[in-house]
Amino acid sequence: QVQLVESGGGLVQAGGPLRLSCTASGGTFRTFQMGWFRQAPGNCRRFVAAISTIGDRTSYADSVKGRFTISRDNAKNTVSLQMNSLKPEDTAVYYCRVEYVNSKITYGYWGQGTQVTVSL
Repeated sequence: QVQLVESGGGLVQAGGPLRLSCTASGGTFRTFQMGWFRQAPGNCRRFVAAISTIGDRTSYADSVKGRFTISRDNAKNTVSLQMNSLKPEDTAVYYCRVEYVNSKITYGYWGQGTQVTVSL
């Protein structure tokens, strides 16, 4: 089983930056598709960004394009989300997610989440 631990959340003023990290243990990290999702109060969990196994492909939600950057370090089993120009509407609990295929079965795991609060 894969375990994910997020870090880096906190309180930041609008327009400021924040960097989230997620470290995975268990399994083979370089085979994992990694992503970030977020959930604001009263809302469902929504996609933010994803990155391919070797980091050559990324995708973003329209709401964060040009402001957020996802990256990974396979040597450190870590995926990061650099968030710039933060807005109050970015306030949410941010979750790291891993997906991988083993023997034709797709597995997915979530981290515990980290709170990001953007103040005016």
